[in-house]
Amino acid sequence: MSTLEPESTSLSSRERRQRILDLASTSGLASVEELSLRFGVTASTIRRDLAKLTEEGLVTRTYGGAVPTTAHPEETLRQRTGEAYAAKRGIARWAAAQVLAGETVLLDAGTTVGALAHELRTHTSLTAVTVGLTALEALAEADDVEVISLGGELRHVSQGFIGPFTEANLERVTADRVFLGADGVTAEDGICEADHRQTRLKELMARRAGRVYVLAHAGKLGHRPFHAWARLQPGWTLVTDDSADARSLAPFHVEGLEVVVVDAEGRAVV
Repeated sequence: MSTLEPESTSLSSRERRQRILDLASTSGLASVEELSLRFGVTASTIRRDLAKLTEEGLVTRTYGGAVPTTAHPEETLRQRTGEAYAAKRGIARWAAAQVLAGETVLLDAGTTVGALAHELRTHTSLTAVTVGLTALEALAEADDVEVISLGGELRHVSQGFIGPFTEANLERVTADRVFLGADGVTAEDGICEADHRQTRLKELMARRAGRVYVLAHAGKLGHRPFHAWARLQPGWTLVTDDSADARSLAPFHVEGLEVVVVDAEGRAVV
């Protein structure tokens, strides 16, 4: 079912193409199916519109739709720290409650996983292996937590390590659980990030852990800000906050993910 509200079918081709460009700029991706339903025209017509916009250099074609040629600017970690603070705290509290004494966990970079690391400071007999500076800072003085940094090339904007050194060190560890962050996440394409090295690392981390959790507040569901993707797998757990609606969650259920919705205190509500 389309998530876009129907518009007038009397728009000219030029007006429709402008609206398509506006929608692509807002959502990061406008699918052919959704646009066809929205404007009351055939999928072939939408594809011709997208071809025209591509020819004019206004969009870049992707699988199923298009994104603007002007990439979304990637916010720094500092800029994202205060975003959806209560939601991230609730997600972090729920995630921390899943970790048992004696376990080894893999922690991604990012603010939500950093909030999880903060919650893990009081755990005992825990080993935390991480690629994120936020997690390292949060656990630096947690005496009962063994902290292992995978190291590698520091990606300054996200404050996370990436690259071949990181991947080589990852091959030497396994974990009971891995907690992944995301700039955006969709059921169709998976976890969205700005850099393909980030998404490759997420997939590699997932392979090294028994349980995989994707931590993403509701604002990231269906969000497609960039072009790099890590595929979701059936059996993974998506953890989000209670501002997410049923329509945004339904596609993840269809793809075989366990979906956990939590409140600001970290209590599961769905």
